[in-house]
Amino acid sequence: MADAAALMQMLSDTASGNQRAFRSLYEATSPHLYAVLIRILQRRDWAEEALQDCYLKVWQKAESYAPDKGAPLTWLQTIARYRALDLLRMKRPETELPEEDEAPPMTFAAGEALDPELRATEREGIAALQRCMENLGGEQRQSVLLAYYEGYTHQELSQRLKKPLGTVKSWVRRGLQQLRECLDA
Repeated sequence: MADAAALMQMLSDTASGNQRAFRSLYEATSPHLYAVLIRILQRRDWAEEALQDCYLKVWQKAESYAPDKGAPLTWLQTIARYRALDLLRMKRPETELPEEDEAPPMTFAAGEALDPELRATEREGIAALQRCMENLGGEQRQSVLLAYYEGYTHQELSQRLKKPLGTVKSWVRRGLQQLRECLDA
């Protein structure tokens, strides 16, 4: 992948309508964004749709990128994440988390399921995540679940939980940090 300076230049040139720069930006970043989208959406067809939408938005809004507010890849990942969450809300409005034994196979195009070895690895990862989730405090666990499984924004969480925005952001940030530490252990 290109370094941050090269990505900034590509974004700047894209903002000016340079199609070659846009193509270079796509080639340099699309594999990474696609991986982010697959992780969130767990469906190849949805991830492809979201990726296309992301780059359409990048083409339309490249001039809004502000280097002083973050790295270009972070900006692109944010666009991808929000698009994925929007797509989840649209396609799965009433989704509940399945129990470990009830988890449906992760599907890809035309219902193709993961092979058994990958499925076993996925189950181990899910079990480890569930164990780590149990170690979180009630507010942190609820905040992380609502943010990452239900797609709530921090603002929506704040309203739903009737807590200040800063408090909710802290719960999510600390919860994710504890999960990271638990999963790394």
